[in-house]
Amino acid sequence: MAEKERYNDEELAEFTELIKHKLAEAKTDLVGLKGSLSHKDDHGTEDTSPSFKMMEDGSETLSREELSQLAIRQEKFITHLENALTRIINRTYGICRVTGKLIQKERLRAVPHATLSIDAKNAQG
Repeated sequence: MAEKERYNDEELAEFTELIKHKLAEAKTDLVGLKGSLSHKDDHGTEDTSPSFKMMEDGSETLSREELSQLAIRQEKFITHLENALTRIINRTYGICRVTGKLIQKERLRAVPHATLSIDAKNAQG
């Protein structure tokens, strides 16, 4: 029996639902991160003491940087998920871009935007 070349429509529908669910969660998280970032810009009127403001700046900068990095990572994750939906439409979803073989379903369920099989990923080192 020949090895499957691609996932069938029923399997692709399962992955579509999984990706859409993860996409909705990721977009909600991104809105929250961006909200936290913009809230950091609005210091309010309670921190009128300059010395208090100076002490706060060091720790605030770090957490602002961390929030910014998280937002950037989240945007990349959203792009990867959207690209995975495009691959489903194009019927190329789940095919390893190195080996050309199907990526295991378990891997795709854990990392639905994966474009490499475990073997290809491990070969990258």
